[in-house]
Amino acid sequence: MKYIKKNQEPVKFSNWKALENDDWKPNWDDNFQKPEKVIVHDSLLQEQGYICCYCGMRITRETSHIEHFKPRSSYPNLALDYTNLIASCQGESEEPPPVPVHCGHEKKYWYDKHLMVSPLEINCNEFFKYPASGEIQPTNDPAKQAAAETTIEKLALNINKLQNMRRVAMDAALLGIEDLTNEERQQLAEGYEQLDSNGQYTPFCAAIIYLLKNYF
Repeated sequence: MKYIKKNQEPVKFSNWKALENDDWKPNWDDNFQKPEKVIVHDSLLQEQGYICCYCGMRITRETSHIEHFKPRSSYPNLALDYTNLIASCQGESEEPPPVPVHCGHEKKYWYDKHLMVSPLEINCNEFFKYPASGEIQPTNDPAKQAAAETTIEKLALNINKLQNMRRVAMDAALLGIEDLTNEERQQLAEGYEQLDSNGQYTPFCAAIIYLLKNYF
């Protein structure tokens, strides 16, 4: 999981919400459609570097959906709060429906502030470790293990599909790594923490960074 630094919400989204009056109120279900929804979706993708907020796989508008970190069912007042919106993989309109289900669609309406690791918290990466096998595991820190274990389970982050994708991404990143010095490996890890020239992060960069910093 990679930390998401939230930006200011899009001006057009703010202006749309500001149109609220006695006869009309902005509402997620009834009138949050084009162009406002598309504008918000694109903004979320951009601030996340086009990777899923939870698993870190590459996403586009077509292969992702707008996720409420704190679910609307329990926090209706946050339905249109930009600070509560992130982009998760598995789009609403993908055909056929993606199987197996994971990340936002698997999480559904679950949320526990004590047991859900948030990608909006700057230290979210400290809750997990990534062996070269492609698994995601809880950290060794006892204070963080319960939240890490629960988050992995609730988001189905350890299904075979994601393990295989992580392993392929890590294997590709390790090609030729033996010839690098420790300092060069650290510099390489730091490079994966940055956006590329297209404004994108490398898919599963959190796992790659962990591997480069902890296994050499």
